[in-house]
Amino acid sequence: MRLPWIGAVALAGACLAASAQATTPARFFGPTASPGPVPGFGPVRGLTIGPIENAYHAGVGYGSDAYLRTVEEAVKQGATWVALTPFGRVGSLAGLGIDPTFEAPFADNRRAVERAVRQAHAYGLRVMLVPHLWVESGEWRAKIDPGTDAGWKRWQESYARYLLAWADVAERSQVDLLSLGVELRSWVTTTRAPSFVRLAAEVRTRYRGPLTYSGNWDDVADTCIWSAVDVVGINAFFPLTDHDGATPAELWAGGETVQTLVRQLFEETGKPVLFTEMGYTTRPNPAKDPWEWPDAMKGVVVDQPAQAAAYRGLLGPAIENPRGFAGFFVWRVYADPDDVSQEAEWGFSPRGKLAEVPLREAFGIDWASERTHGELPRHLDVRTLVPGLY
Repeated sequence: MRLPWIGAVALAGACLAASAQATTPARFFGPTASPGPVPGFGPVRGLTIGPIENAYHAGVGYGSDAYLRTVEEAVKQGATWVALTPFGRVGSLAGLGIDPTFEAPFADNRRAVERAVRQAHAYGLRVMLVPHLWVESGEWRAKIDPGTDAGWKRWQESYARYLLAWADVAERSQVDLLSLGVELRSWVTTTRAPSFVRLAAEVRTRYRGPLTYSGNWDDVADTCIWSAVDVVGINAFFPLTDHDGATPAELWAGGETVQTLVRQLFEETGKPVLFTEMGYTTRPNPAKDPWEWPDAMKGVVVDQPAQAAAYRGLLGPAIENPRGFAGFFVWRVYADPDDVSQEAEWGFSPRGKLAEVPLREAFGIDWASERTHGELPRHLDVRTLVPGLY
């Protein structure tokens, strides 16, 4: 079975057109002068820790004692990285601007994130900071389109203020990796992409660590800004099958197809490829249409084995890929491990579910990219392969 989305990675027509407009096309797309791995950037075994997205739950978000329990759980599972996702609010797809207030004033959120980074570092975890966007209309951020050149200029200026504010936080906190954006398809896959490349250069004047960008799984081959970052990021909600009832072998084959794309991206860009988000919901056939949002589902049957099987299908071939794959961040657990109000039981979180078993296996064994002898465990203990055991 050939999944319909797979194809050869090639420079898209929009990228060629945008490159022709760029002052320095070599900086716009393609390998840098010395592509190689980012120094000190090893396999990423990561968990995304989401904020508590409800102002009525005070004292349990980033930087709190509750968040510290989630950090401790991440370490016990074998994670080596966490991702933090502060949000800014966008009113609609018209892209009139970004309000950096999200459940609390920006100054409070900034201090909370800085504290959360320090807490993670104290436990030996590295941190990726991902300034995210929440569209109030409920529509997808990838479709933001101000419509006119003047509108785009206002939108880009607003986004720059938002991103640079978080870049300052990343620098002060010594964040280990910063994402320049999430699923901004209407910007980075079009002739407007050179302005994003210029923004990336401005970010580098404020933050001295490595950069990534979190492209959606189905547009990374059309994304024109990879030369501006150090790591190619994919929000990897790949379908592993096109039909219900897929067998484990079929899901694994789907995961191998994903790794074909990873290797092509690595060869095309010269950059390591990181799954900045990956995950599957806890329902039947989650690997068929994995992007479907839990909040929009009704009458769902909870299916933990199906979620676990999808994890195995994607992660198994990934950790057996010896070249190009940099690691992954699971989407997601929450800053308060005891708060189950953030999503339905059939949602993405693997916490306390059977999906924790393949996740802990992936965290615990040596990957092909770092293996020197056989398949000896790095720190895998059979006692860790029990979901919900902290």
